[in-house]
Amino acid sequence: MMSTKYLRLVILLIALATTGCAYVEGVTPPPVDNASLAPRPATYNDLVNLPPPKGRIVASVYSFRDQTGQYRPAPASNFSTAVTQGATAMLSQALSDSNWFITLEREGLQNLLTERKIIRAAQKKPNAPGNNAAELPSLLAANVMFEGGIIAYDTNIKTGGAGARYLGIGGSEQYRVDQVSVNLRAVDIRTGRVLNNVSTSKKILSKELTTGIFKFIEYKELLEYESGYTTNEPTQLAVRAAIEAAVIHIIAQGIKKKSWALNNPSDMDSEVLSRYLNEQPAIQGTES
Repeated sequence: MMSTKYLRLVILLIALATTGCAYVEGVTPPPVDNASLAPRPATYNDLVNLPPPKGRIVASVYSFRDQTGQYRPAPASNFSTAVTQGATAMLSQALSDSNWFITLEREGLQNLLTERKIIRAAQKKPNAPGNNAAELPSLLAANVMFEGGIIAYDTNIKTGGAGARYLGIGGSEQYRVDQVSVNLRAVDIRTGRVLNNVSTSKKILSKELTTGIFKFIEYKELLEYESGYTTNEPTQLAVRAAIEAAVIHIIAQGIKKKSWALNNPSDMDSEVLSRYLNEQPAIQGTES
């Protein structure tokens, strides 16, 4: 027959499993997956479902830098930045995915020019390779240039949590909200005029769930059990979401200001465009 000591232990573990299953659920590490396409935020669906343009716009992106100056907090390295340094690639991909722009390679322009010099040098030699025989065309010039960057990364803009313990059994939950902001500008290359300018923000949620037992089973015999897990929304996904939202806002503003046009004017009333055109920025410090 099971002793009283072990019977109490079993009862406590069952109580933990039944009252704190939500906390224990994330204790086991997930299996390691194979490499796959990078996940995309919810804004991606809006980006690829925009109504088609009258004609795709040739655009260039030279740099879309991290302008926050933020580094990860201790104990992380002081040389590790808080946000991704690959925002230029994210913006170029978002412009192409929208099907509104023909994106030109400008971030690696020097590498491109070097390769073209190599081809020209090969053409001057006899028996030039077939892939270098044709005359090089001129590089395509852009009509619109996109400028901007990641302009803010604010940490701990909201924190909170709750917890309870009864008869040595309890759990707690804590959360933290950070925020990343980007600015995107569409510039007319011929005049240098800023056609459209938009700033977007995306909140980043971090959450921690813990549960535990602290109980004396018998005299001088203590049962202590703890479990928990933490989830952190990937910062790069938040940056990508803010960039994609900015691209959609830029397109919607440009249609409204007649900087560019829809293939079908009646698409102005489409669900995606209407939602972004009607969105208004929150004004801080005003009375509700």
